[in-house]
Amino acid sequence: MTTTTALRLEEITPKNLKAALGIRVRPDQEIAVAPVVNSLAEAYVHPASAWPRLIMDGDRAVGFLMAFLDIDWHEDGGSVIRSGLWRLNIAAQEQGKGYGRFAVESVAEELRRRGAREFYVTWEPGDNGPEGFYLGLGFRKNGEVAEGETVGVLDLD
Repeated sequence: MTTTTALRLEEITPKNLKAALGIRVRPDQEIAVAPVVNSLAEAYVHPASAWPRLIMDGDRAVGFLMAFLDIDWHEDGGSVIRSGLWRLNIAAQEQGKGYGRFAVESVAEELRRRGAREFYVTWEPGDNGPEGFYLGLGFRKNGEVAEGETVGVLDLD
């Protein structure tokens, strides 16, 4: 990873779309996270709640993230509204360099800016899953399971 001044998030545009679509995780991780193309399709149909961004290190695309903003968690008319990280894809050859941490910290900063007090994430359980990564960043399991995935929460206060 280069200096943090070279790291930034970029909106997905026609100019960087090809770079975003080129982000591929390790083969053993493909079961745990959807490809970027799926995420962009979901962002298209959920424009009010999806926040997709390309993770850049200088002029290189090293990853992709998509946050969810103010969603109706139980789809029951709004009894629980949450924001958090929907997808995180770090390119296979770029993993272990701090880009995932940068992505999570960037989403946390955006959520704080929007007034959120908690940051949610879900992950596939299993040996090759990202549980250790998220727990290492301070997320805690809240006891919920959503669509077969473990739910974690990070306090933003």
